Amino acid sequence: MSRPRWLTHFGFDAPPFHKDIADEQLWVPSSRQRVLDRLVEACTERGHVLLTGEPGVGKTCVLRALRQRLPRARFRLTYCHNATLGRRDFYRHICLALGLSPKATAAAVFYAITQHVQEQREEQTHPVFLLDEAHLLHQQVLAHLHILANYEWDRSPLLSLVLVGLPELDTRMRLRVNRSLYSRIQTRLCLGEAQPDDTAEYLAHRLALAGCDKVLFDSDAIALLHEASDGRLRDIDRIATDALKRAARRKHKRVDRALVDASRDDDIID
Repeated sequence: MSRPRWLTHFGFDAPPFHKDIADEQLWVPSSRQRVLDRLVEACTERGHVLLTGEPGVGKTCVLRALRQRLPRARFRLTYCHNATLGRRDFYRHICLALGLSPKATAAAVFYAITQHVQEQREEQTHPVFLLDEAHLLHQQVLAHLHILANYEWDRSPLLSLVLVGLPELDTRMRLRVNRSLYSRIQTRLCLGEAQPDDTAEYLAHRLALAGCDKVLFDSDAIALLHEASDGRLRDIDRIATDALKRAARRKHKRVDRALVDASRDDDIID
C-alpha cells in the first residue's frame, strides 16, 4: 500500500496524531503532572479517587500514564469502561476483566470478586479498579460500590477504586444517596482546561514521535488551534491533521493561521 502523499510531503514516519500510541510515548503536560502525582500517591496509600473533567481533556491519557507509573510487581490495574450495565452484569464485567469465570447469581459474582481481592493481599499485590465513564453508572451500582470497598469490618484497605467521568459525576457523588461512597473518597481531582502552552507542547511532542524535528505550525496557527479546540486533545488531533493535509495539497511546508481556520470548519473543502 502506498503512503499517503501528505506524510511523504512532510517526511513523517507515521501519521503524527493517530490514536495507536504506546503508554511510554504518551504526553502528559506539566500542568497535568500534579494530577498524575496525586493519583499515584492515592493508589500507593491504598485510597480511592474521583477524577472528573470535560470530554477530551486527557482523562484516559492520565490513566494510561498511571499504568506506567505504578510498579507492576506491586499493583494490579483492572480497567472497566462499560458503565451502562445493571449491578449483576457490572460485576460480571469486572469478573471477566479480572480473568475470573462469572457466576450465575449476583451474590456469587460479588463473592468471587471479593475473594480475588483478598487473595491479592496474600500475593502482596494491591488491586486498583479503574472505572471509566463512571458518570454513566446505574444508581444501583454506584450505591453498592462502597460495599465492594469494605473488607474486614472496613478496617483493611485491600482495594482502590478510581472513578473517572464527566463533571456531572461529581454532582452525582454529592447526592445524599451516595454519601457512603463519597465519604470514603479522600482524593478528589478535576482536570481543568488545557493552557495554550500545553497545546504547543503537545504538537511538538506528537510531531517528534512522527520523526519531525522541524517547527511546522506558526505561532498564530497554534494560538488559533488552541482556541478552536479548547485544548481538547481529540479536537487538536482532528484539526491539526486536516491542516497538515491542506498544507501538503498546497505544497506548503508550514501550517499558517489560515489553514487552521479552514480546518476547524468542516464545511470548507479545498
